[in-house]
Amino acid sequence: MPLKKLLLKPGVNRENTRYTNEGGWYDCDKVRFRQGTPEKIGGWSRFSNVSFLGTCRSLLNWVTLNALNLIGVGTNLKYYIELGTAFYDITPIRATTAAGDVTFAATSGSTAIVVTDVAHGAITNDFVTFSGAVGLGGAITAAVLNKEYQVTGIVDADNYIITAAVAANASDVGNGGAATVGAYQINTGPAIQAAQTGWGASFWGFGPWGIGQSATDALRIWNHSNFGEDLIFGPRGGGIYYWDATAGITVRGVPLSSLSGASNVPTLQNNILVSDVSRFVLCFGVNGLGESAIDPMLVRWSDQEDPTNWTPAITNQAGDLRLSIGSQIVTARQTRQEILVWTDSALYSLQYLGPPFVWGAQSVGENISIISPNAVATANNITYWMGTDKFYKYDGRVQTLRCDLRQFIFQNADANLTLNHDQTEQVFASTVEAYNEIWWFYCTSSSTSPNRYVVYNYVEDVWYYGTMDRTAWLDSGLSPNPLATTPTGFLMNQETGVDDGDTGTLAPMEAYITSAEIDIDDGHNFGFIWRLLPDLTFRGSTAASPVANFSLLPLQNSGSGYNSPASVGGSNTAPVVRTATLPIEEFTGQVYTRVRGRQISIKVESDSLGTTWQLGAPRIDIRADGRR
Repeated sequence: MPLKKLLLKPGVNRENTRYTNEGGWYDCDKVRFRQGTPEKIGGWSRFSNVSFLGTCRSLLNWVTLNALNLIGVGTNLKYYIELGTAFYDITPIRATTAAGDVTFAATSGSTAIVVTDVAHGAITNDFVTFSGAVGLGGAITAAVLNKEYQVTGIVDADNYIITAAVAANASDVGNGGAATVGAYQINTGPAIQAAQTGWGASFWGFGPWGIGQSATDALRIWNHSNFGEDLIFGPRGGGIYYWDATAGITVRGVPLSSLSGASNVPTLQNNILVSDVSRFVLCFGVNGLGESAIDPMLVRWSDQEDPTNWTPAITNQAGDLRLSIGSQIVTARQTRQEILVWTDSALYSLQYLGPPFVWGAQSVGENISIISPNAVATANNITYWMGTDKFYKYDGRVQTLRCDLRQFIFQNADANLTLNHDQTEQVFASTVEAYNEIWWFYCTSSSTSPNRYVVYNYVEDVWYYGTMDRTAWLDSGLSPNPLATTPTGFLMNQETGVDDGDTGTLAPMEAYITSAEIDIDDGHNFGFIWRLLPDLTFRGSTAASPVANFSLLPLQNSGSGYNSPASVGGSNTAPVVRTATLPIEEFTGQVYTRVRGRQISIKVESDSLGTTWQLGAPRIDIRADGRR
């Protein structure tokens, strides 16, 4: 028989069986599609070898008037600003004690120190910085005490435990003196989603019916937006803070309510956004004027150009409105001509009207869902998001996004593949604009940290997926590459090089793609393949001899599993290496093999350092070989 060209449909489709998807692709990892053909994705490297504390869920990139390119990094433990590959801790202080309110008690032979501070308000993992303390008389000197500590345990409302760098000895009988001051940073938050059960465990309607979450149990997600060169930020369910760029990179953020002229600044919020051009600060899910509890459906905004004035008056444009469809506002995003606001069952368009109404809201979609506050991304003026069981897009009207991987993500029987429905708040989305892609990261049922991703290419209208451990992602025009964070506390440059730089030392990045099943006619006869003509380019590889493997995976029947190549006296895997440097000669001419099956899948993979590739249209020499 003549050679059979394998030019398969772009995208990966898992909505049906391998056999039904004949002529397409069925499985992949770290592969994307460009111009209809698959290629290995770009590699990544560490932004710096300096790590940060906690798990990052939020990234923001902006530039000051002095041309400082800053990156805001919000973790469950801290809020940092990155500059010059260093991380500066600007986490706000919630309370500072009077001198002498803090005392210490050490036990000989132990590094644990009990700190006494009446009504300290700390929780485990909080941070406190001591100053003015004197040594306890032995190994626990003033230098040991006067530094930042993380709370390692809570004894009661008046006592907690820290861990010193050295063990106390028998001479450590002092209490730190009468001048010790403790400066407590705002309470830390959980790194993973943890539900608190019981009626009234949180504010009205938050979480599934009959299940609530307290402020300390909700996944710590920072909301942040630049107000000019300054930063307005705060943790979900917490207060609003302000960082002044002119004060310097080492100065901590302060409560917005502490600034001069502040009036009725919200004390609690679930989302903060600064409107483009009109420059209002808006809060979504916020305490009402004169109230102390969050109204999860309330929107409030400051006066225009004044983030400190939140008191509505005839002389300003501060105000509020309450949305009606849903039980809570999940998130909000600034788009080209409107602010989109998602509740748990509707999408609203918020638009600036000017006085006296200032902002008006219009429902543009009902009976929809959104899986998490960070599950939204916008590209080419179209907004995409993941729902609880499907994907959506908004381009002036809400539409269900066609998805070839819906069952694979939401309903997979394999715990290593399907979405972890107990960790949906960790789902986050971003773009890779250079390749026209929207990426969503999620936890599988076997993980409590995002370990898989799914990609929608909105230009080619195709889907694909893979594995990668990331906790946040930002595709900013102010950075040459997309930025991402790892569970180990490192900021990464994505789409750079061709290798895996997670550990700081480049390692091979394993990538593969496997086709659906191919047969002769309708599978009446077995097929025998004796040679393969690969069509593969290694353009962009850094290795002197990059290599990829082609595998032919035969099946006796669709559900029979792959045959062993030894049954036909041959091998079903062969390496393809670059044999010349000219583009037209970048691949091995032909590979001889012996493979027999009623259906056959083809797999291309690589796991060597410095290798990248793009597949063209390989051909196989196949002939009929009997019926059984």
